[in-house]
Amino acid sequence: MRLLLAVLFLAGRAAGAPAVRAVDAVGVTVGDLGRSVDFYTTLLGFEQVSQADVGGDALEQLRGVFPLHAHVATLRLGDERLQLTEYVAPRGRPVPADSRSNDRWFQHVAIVVSDMDRAYQRLHDAHIAQISPGPQRLPDWNPNAGGIRAFYFRDPDGHPLELIWFPPGKGDRRWQQPGDRLFLGIDHTAIGVADTTASLRFYRDRLGFRVAGTGENWGPEQARLNAVAGAHLRITGLRAAAGPGVELLEYLAPHDGRRRPADVRPNDLVHWQIEMTTGNPSAVAPPRAACADTPERPLGFTRACLTADPDGHAVELVDGSIR
Repeated sequence: MRLLLAVLFLAGRAAGAPAVRAVDAVGVTVGDLGRSVDFYTTLLGFEQVSQADVGGDALEQLRGVFPLHAHVATLRLGDERLQLTEYVAPRGRPVPADSRSNDRWFQHVAIVVSDMDRAYQRLHDAHIAQISPGPQRLPDWNPNAGGIRAFYFRDPDGHPLELIWFPPGKGDRRWQQPGDRLFLGIDHTAIGVADTTASLRFYRDRLGFRVAGTGENWGPEQARLNAVAGAHLRITGLRAAAGPGVELLEYLAPHDGRRRPADVRPNDLVHWQIEMTTGNPSAVAPPRAACADTPERPLGFTRACLTADPDGHAVELVDGSIR
């Protein structure tokens, strides 16, 4: 059966069909769902579209957490989805207090804003936990990033987040559309990686993402943005046919970023996962992925496989959509 699935997978790729159709959502484990929903909806402009209690044998098999009882809320900002999961039982571990942007468990979502100064002031007035000292404008000598303004901060559980503003001519054209909304959508989820080449074999060669852009960022603005002295990053932007992008962040310097602990489980608050839609999760997932048939509601899919990229970042391949 595994050989047949591999043959079907290769045949589909040969015909030009990408393995992954879309990045459907970015998921993150939270400690208090009500608190997190309030933070994202009240402060950052997200809209809650659903909330449900989940559990049972299939999800326990898929997530590797036993016994599993969780509350899940799906939020929307523009066309993108953020899925918040609170594991009521068993509770997981908090985000390490000394987490840094170059640790390879790092992951965030980049929230696009129409006015960086106004968005930053709103967060500052709410006394959020800042990572950056303030918004940073990336220098013009960098042709790919020059003029972009960005700011890092944390949610109530310590998860890093980014505000990003694109000047005319940069970013997706939809971020330049006129309107009165301050928070527009999720441009990408960024992940810390040890080796861009190894990550490309997973995201590009296995999952079918295309490389949308590459570059290197360094200098005082980048160091202040990430709060990492001497930061020098190789950045590779990846895109599926739909949904937010996946951005690979490889720190060329400094070299003291820590590996993601091997024992992280989905109920630990350091856990993020990228939800990806595909026609056949079992054919796309690596052989050691955890797969299960699940009730279509409330999670919106009937077959899913949970796997990890070379650095341990979680990817959940599903045959449906949470939309």
